[in-house]
Amino acid sequence: MPIDTDVALSATPTVRDASWTERDVILYHLGLGAGVDSLDPAELRWVYEKDLRVLPTFAMVAGQGVSAGAVTQAGLSLPGIDIDLRRILHGGQSVTVHAPIPISGSATVSSRISDVWDKGKAAVIVLEQSAVDADGNPLWTSAMQIWARGEGGFGGDAGPHVSNAVPERDADKTLVSPTSTQQALVYRLSADMNPLHADPELAKTAGFDRPILHGLASYGVVCKAVVDGVLGGDPTRVRSLSVRFAGTLYPGETIETEVWRDGDTLTLLATCPERDGQPVLTHATMEIR
Repeated sequence: MPIDTDVALSATPTVRDASWTERDVILYHLGLGAGVDSLDPAELRWVYEKDLRVLPTFAMVAGQGVSAGAVTQAGLSLPGIDIDLRRILHGGQSVTVHAPIPISGSATVSSRISDVWDKGKAAVIVLEQSAVDADGNPLWTSAMQIWARGEGGFGGDAGPHVSNAVPERDADKTLVSPTSTQQALVYRLSADMNPLHADPELAKTAGFDRPILHGLASYGVVCKAVVDGVLGGDPTRVRSLSVRFAGTLYPGETIETEVWRDGDTLTLLATCPERDGQPVLTHATMEIR
């Protein structure tokens, strides 16, 4: 059978070691558009080693940047999942931060399939990664939602319902994040070297006008915008960030993020104004400290 949930959920986690330096952190932030105004102290704290801060979304690329050297990117380990990988989509992402991510450091990262949901026409595979430091202290837990088109209908649980609704009032804050035309070329140096984000001809064969920005880059851009615009530039106030990827963004376009606050929960909606408000990130919430 294409999906054996018993095998998938009981498989032994895969484990890898990850290490990074301040250069990896700085390059990651540059890939999100940080430092455009190099005289702004609020921007320098993301791209200059003096008083350097680390966004929690750096967890998505930790151990995969320039300090890792010329290593082959590991493929997906999906035991019990026998599907066509060409038909999968990165549908959603979350990260929960248990402790501030150090500027330079190392971690042991364990990966496992934590859930498999039956959505009828598609299956959703949740790939969870947990990172601990050298003393075994938790650093972060992330969950990637992989949508496998045409693989639903196996009689499994449909999974939790997550509302896409936003409050019926004006947003408390609207944050504007321009991207640069070369942003995908910079971001790909931190992890995902997929030529879809660099090669114009390949992008056209995939149905795009030109190379697209990484979904995880949009995820990081929105996180930075909220940290700067709502949390006073303090990334340690972010407890978690969960989103679904709703649309592509071309480098050079803008991400506009609306923020509604209810206590320690922020509801977010990220859209592209150049395309009449087309959604980029939806079902988005940030829990803060």
